[in-house]
Formats: sequence, structure tokens, C-alpha cells
Amino acid sequence: MTAPDLKAVLRARLRAVRRRAATALPEAADAAAHRAPADRLAAFACIGAYRAVGSEIDPSPLVRKLCAAGAQVALPAAHDRGAPLEYRIWDGAAPLEPDAFGVPAPPTSARPAHPDLVIVPLLGFDRQGRRLGQGGGTYDRTLANLRASGRVFVLGLAYSSQETDEIPWEPHDERLDAVLTEAGYIEFGD
Repeated sequence: MTAPDLKAVLRARLRAVRRRAATALPEAADAAAHRAPADRLAAFACIGAYRAVGSEIDPSPLVRKLCAAGAQVALPAAHDRGAPLEYRIWDGAAPLEPDAFGVPAPPTSARPAHPDLVIVPLLGFDRQGRRLGQGGGTYDRTLANLRASGRVFVLGLAYSSQETDEIPWEPHDERLDAVLTEAGYIEFGD
């Protein structure tokens, strides 16, 4: 089986795992935020977060914790389905507009941002820092674009049950620097 074929099989299994976890662990987002290492994550000035869709774990408790330490929040916006996401500053109160994927995002009038910490959703992860996403490559393109213009720390946010032994790897895939779950924080080496 090729890496794309293996990923497709794994995606189907991990979508079910994530749905079950979302139902069984409604407090997981708060537990993950509680386990976030404040000394490690408070150093970031601009957080690229996401708006949870479906069974994705909600980053809001973590974002609130990091904002209390003085960080700004930026949310992604897709202007074209095949392009990297653009991050825009969001104050938490301004109205959001559907982007090219239909996900609520800051309007085009919002100030652009280059986050130094990007929190990403995922379907699965392994102990090598590999991330399995939805399959469109959007976050891989976005992270590659951000990393090409400066240092970015990428934090996967997940349920602990989304960990798997090995995520199939392709040359375009971007690694996580760390993952945070309701069970703890794991930072990956280089």
C-alpha cells in the first residue's frame, strides 16, 4: 500500500476514534488547557488558533489561558481552497465571516498576522511528531509557508486516543513540535 492509501485507511479509523472521544470526554479541552506547560507556551506573542469543527477538540480554553499571559490571537482564513491559510488578528468580539471552506474567520479587513505559535487540529499523531490531517494538505501548505518566513512552533491539539504507532509520511508533510491532549503534553525533538 502507498502512503496515501495507508493514510486514507487510517483517516477513516481515526475519525471514528475522535468522534467517540468527543462524546466520551466533554471536559477534554479544559483538561488539556490545564496540562499546558505555562512556562513553555507563555513565551509566544501571537497564537494562531482555529475554530473547532465537528469533533475537533476546542482550543478555546487553551487560547484563553495563553491570552491571560499576554498573547494575541489570530485565526486562519482560507481565501482559496488550494492556497495556504492566512492568519488575521481577532479580538474575540469582532464578527467572523465564512471563508472559502465555510469556516468562520476574521474578515479581510482584519490585520494580518504571523503567529509564532500555531495550534492545529488533527485526526492522528505519533511519537515522531507526525500529524494526520483531513487530507487536503491545507495545514501542510500553511505551516510550510509560515516556516519559510520565520520560526513557528506547531502544537497539535488532540484527544490522547488519537495517538497511533506510526503515521505514514510523505515529503510535503509538516511535523508537529509538540502535542497537547487531556492526558498531557509531549514535545518532540528535532
